[in-house]
Amino acid sequence: MSNTDFVLAVEDLTVSFDGFKAIDKLTLYVDRGELRVIIGPNGAGKTTLLDLICGKTRASSGSIKFKNQEMSGLQEHRIVRAGIGRKFQTPSIYENLSVFKNLEVSYPKGRSVFGALAFTCDDEVRARIEDVVRDIGLADQLNAEAGLLSHGQKQWLEIGMLLMQDPELLMLDEPIAGMSVRERELTAELLQRIARNRSLIVIEHDMEFVKRIAHKVTVMHQGKILAEGSMDKVQNDPRVIDVYLGH
Repeated sequence: MSNTDFVLAVEDLTVSFDGFKAIDKLTLYVDRGELRVIIGPNGAGKTTLLDLICGKTRASSGSIKFKNQEMSGLQEHRIVRAGIGRKFQTPSIYENLSVFKNLEVSYPKGRSVFGALAFTCDDEVRARIEDVVRDIGLADQLNAEAGLLSHGQKQWLEIGMLLMQDPELLMLDEPIAGMSVRERELTAELLQRIARNRSLIVIEHDMEFVKRIAHKVTVMHQGKILAEGSMDKVQNDPRVIDVYLGH
């Protein structure tokens, strides 16, 4: 296919594990500045799709283009450097470091051993940290030890650590699992805020939350896309109702 304006163009993607097609000829396009939510029953292939996009798993066939550049086959760190950030379900923060330090060490400048040794916290990094803590709502926790944050705050900090790299596409797997009602509300606002100048793909089970944040919803089932569109449209799609109620 020719060049597109999509930030992400996944075409005819297939991955098989021992003959089982976890992802089956899947095609998905995500616009710049779009907040896309992927829903679907367990085993639909949602997490596997993110694994393929970030290079954790290799596709058997098909294409993954990010800003018109082929990503499939690239190593994970190359994909991160290209501008794709991925948050897994369990937060991986440095519990014994402050919020500030967690963000500081996530700044891409210090990635190589030599970079890390020669790395000093200059004004550029400090300015970036200030922007990010404002986005994630932790400005008043800057000096707090990360291990003492609430569950929700730890999730936000990890999103902040990804934002330090200024990705153009951010992928989050069930970001509100285990959060309080208030934390869910704040997370919805946070995701809408950070989607203003980047694209997001979010996997989520909580339909109320999906309704609040999604620009567009993709429903996956058995490694394929079953339906796509607004939340209202997919919720009233007989095939979607069948898949959800039939399980």
